[in-house]
Amino acid sequence: MKKSIDFALDDHPDDDELPGTAWAVSIVDDCEGCADLRVEVNVEERGRNGEGLTMHLAPASARRLAAAIAAALKEIGEA
Repeated sequence: MKKSIDFALDDHPDDDELPGTAWAVSIVDDCEGCADLRVEVNVEERGRNGEGLTMHLAPASARRLAAAIAAALKEIGEA
């Protein structure tokens, strides 16, 4: 099972040093040996489908990542 939660392109302009990216978040149950569902996070360069990095996070790891993003937003005054 795979359930897509959200997908978007970043709003950074493409350039040679920092290409634009796409990201997707899903819920998956394809982890053999895992006792729980996983949150899948995929990040890749725009236009390079299938060549990105995919994380399969346990719920605790997904919460830690969400907390880190929330802390970064707070640091820049966007909490």
